Amino acid sequence: MKLYFSPAACSQAVHIALREAGLPADLRKVDLATWKLEDGSDYKAINPRGYVPLLELDDGSRHTEVAALLQYVADLAPASGLIPAAGTRERFEVAQWLTFVSSELHKVFSPWLWHKETADSTRAAVKEKLFARFAELDARLANQPFLTGERFTVADAYCFTIVSWAPMLALSLKPYPSLQAYLQRIAQRPAVKDVLKAEGLVKA
Repeated sequence: MKLYFSPAACSQAVHIALREAGLPADLRKVDLATWKLEDGSDYKAINPRGYVPLLELDDGSRHTEVAALLQYVADLAPASGLIPAAGTRERFEVAQWLTFVSSELHKVFSPWLWHKETADSTRAAVKEKLFARFAELDARLANQPFLTGERFTVADAYCFTIVSWAPMLALSLKPYPSLQAYLQRIAQRPAVKDVLKAEGLVKA
């Protein structure tokens, strides 16, 4: 498989899932400012939408959308425990949290807070919504280590990736100590450490 990614982008969640699952992948870094790969070729020739992640399977087929890719990767390695079996209540719970992160966090952060031209009134509304969601997560994580309970799942890989954008955008997480502890706990997982090193986000 090939994973087209950009450091610290939402593709990081899929990168984490691949490493947690023990699945090898050829990493292809994308410069999202220029849509160029490291060899200078045009990423939009591969993915006309221009965003990451994109997962290219061994048969040459190409696939996008974080929540879908996370479920696919997890299902390739059922012994990893990254997602429960299809049809179970536990699987339903993980799917709910994947959807929550996608709609209530990912698409609230992006594109609004990443673009300088976003109006101040929009920024204020976006931040207010995010802070409400952070408070909800903080309350949940005060009583359990991960989103669905005792086990790390692909929903946590996604949540970790997106909430980690907060400090990059000068959004303080100090009011949410349980959420902060959650991020720190996940950052210490061996697979996550490997991802952060591979993406150049921490020193090797």
